[in-house]
Amino acid sequence: MQQHFASIPDGVWQRIEAWIPRHPPDPSGGRPRILDRTVMSGILYRLRTGCQWDAIPSEFGSGSTCYRRFVEWQEAGVFHKMHVEMLLFYDRKRGIGWTWSSLDSAIVKAPKGGTRPGPTPSAATVTRSDVGSAG
Repeated sequence: MQQHFASIPDGVWQRIEAWIPRHPPDPSGGRPRILDRTVMSGILYRLRTGCQWDAIPSEFGSGSTCYRRFVEWQEAGVFHKMHVEMLLFYDRKRGIGWTWSSLDSAIVKAPKGGTRPGPTPSAATVTRSDVGSAG
């Protein structure tokens, strides 16, 4: 396996680990829980390669384990916090033009017509006030 898919730098992992929900050991026993860091590496592998969940290499745990944790962590806001943290890091290093933004989209025909859409909400932007929710 390529090294850049298999490891998360220690400094980055320390930030991410603080946002991941804790799970005490199951008192009824069972299979030991796969380490969160290993599963996060599997999720990042899937996001980088675009492979299906079931095609994630077994060194990251099973695809179903990675998917379940992905859903759990998404609901807990882990990936939102990671995104805000990355934006703020990049802003400190290179600077971001916070006064404008751009979207990339694809338009697809709705062969059965669909329903009329309501008003389009304005695009949400990450602001410096999100810093408090990132930690």
